[in-house]
Amino acid sequence: MSTPTDDLRETVRARYAAAATSVTVSGANSDCCGPRAVEVDDGFGATLYGTAERDELPAEAVAASLGRGNPTAVAELREGEVVLDLGSGGGIDVLLSARRVGQAGKAYGVDMTEEMLALARANAAKAGATNVEFLKGTIENIPLPAGTVDVVISNCVINLSVDKRAVFAETFRVLNPGGRIGVSDVVAEDALTPGERAERGSYVGCIAGALSIGEYRKGLAAAGLTEVDITLTHQVADGMHSAIVRARKPEGAPA
Repeated sequence: MSTPTDDLRETVRARYAAAATSVTVSGANSDCCGPRAVEVDDGFGATLYGTAERDELPAEAVAASLGRGNPTAVAELREGEVVLDLGSGGGIDVLLSARRVGQAGKAYGVDMTEEMLALARANAAKAGATNVEFLKGTIENIPLPAGTVDVVISNCVINLSVDKRAVFAETFRVLNPGGRIGVSDVVAEDALTPGERAERGSYVGCIAGALSIGEYRKGLAAAGLTEVDITLTHQVADGMHSAIVRARKPEGAPA
């Protein structure tokens, strides 16, 4: 018997499975103009990436971009690092990360949607990326050992989670000591109640499930992450903002 949490997760999964299928079908039927981008609200999608970045990647990866930011631009990735993208979708951030860390590094993506994973793997093959790996799983239960990665990124996915406390705990677990996060997400002003957030947009639209700024800070700190910094970038609804979130796992933390 399913629970409300299960039903909500399935709603999110179905929405993104449909998005992946739309891109795949559009690509298969495309002419010289390439696959049609998934339609999303203003402030979402591939326009948040630079032209040079978009031109480096398969058209299907760009078309499937559904986030509200460009986490690879804020995570300050370095040569040789290992990166994990939570909710990797069509693979745009994994492929960009793989280029930044080079062949000495590696970029993982984790996603719960079979259709997105198939699209991402096809995009990696088209891009000739050999230092990437896409894993089936949820961001509340990341299928990697502890102390595996140097950087965790995510693009408007954590707000979709049905258990954000578990996401923060898993992020801490898979990071190496001294590792860091650099994510793009949607946050609410502290004065807004959960009900008021739901009035401003749907859960699958990255609005209703957003944490407040204070809740985000407390959640990261409770997981053991430090140096938490939340920078608002632009308003996406009344009292709701796209934000860049950074934090770090302490050097002395056990691996």
